[in-house]
Amino acid sequence: MQCTSFPDDLVTLQADWLRTYRELAGRPAAASTTTLRRRLITLSCAISAHPYWSCPARTAGGPVELRRVAGAGGWVRAA
Repeated sequence: MQCTSFPDDLVTLQADWLRTYRELAGRPAAASTTTLRRRLITLSCAISAHPYWSCPARTAGGPVELRRVAGAGGWVRAA
């Protein structure tokens, strides 16, 4: 089996990670960031442990491409 595209749930996780990171970066220095930092850790773990990464045919640039796809928002969720 060849892994040529990202599953919707993985793209959703990455998009949530990017959104959370932007929110964290936009917080003032004096604001509490614990909740957002914990969310980033949880999302990072879910992304790295996703079954997609166990596919032997995936490319080495997969994580970078995933961030590009999730950041572009040009993907469609399955109905």
